[in-house]
Amino acid sequence: MSLLLDLQIESASTSIPAKTDIERFIVAALAAVDHPSDTELTIRIVDKTESAQLNKQYRQKDKATNVLSFPSTIPKEMNIQFLGDLVICAPILEAEAVEQGKTLSAHWAHICVHGCLHLLGYDHTEDNEAEIMEAIETRVLVAMGFSPPYTPA
Repeated sequence: MSLLLDLQIESASTSIPAKTDIERFIVAALAAVDHPSDTELTIRIVDKTESAQLNKQYRQKDKATNVLSFPSTIPKEMNIQFLGDLVICAPILEAEAVEQGKTLSAHWAHICVHGCLHLLGYDHTEDNEAEIMEAIETRVLVAMGFSPPYTPA
């Protein structure tokens, strides 16, 4: 499997991981669900203003959020392996890491994996969906050497 990542940094944050680390997080998520082919995706890292604008426009929620996922709508018959777009709000992610007692690296890994799973169709709206998604996230993060993401620090 290969990954083509378009990383767009539109944030003033100085805690954004290296592109190679972000690629490692995404590849681990894809491998955990046996995603079978080469994949392209875009990750745009933003500040609160852009996150809030997009969250309001697409989810009718008037606040910034940690990650927004926009799965590709390209028909499978076209055989284009574009998974979609993730928009990650660095300041929200950084604040959550502090609140949750996690390292920045661990929380970046978690949010990248979480967003990638959303692009693949996983959700956590219903309890049974959340159990499946959280189990995958935990397996991926522990395999990369991080603590389980849903265990209190």
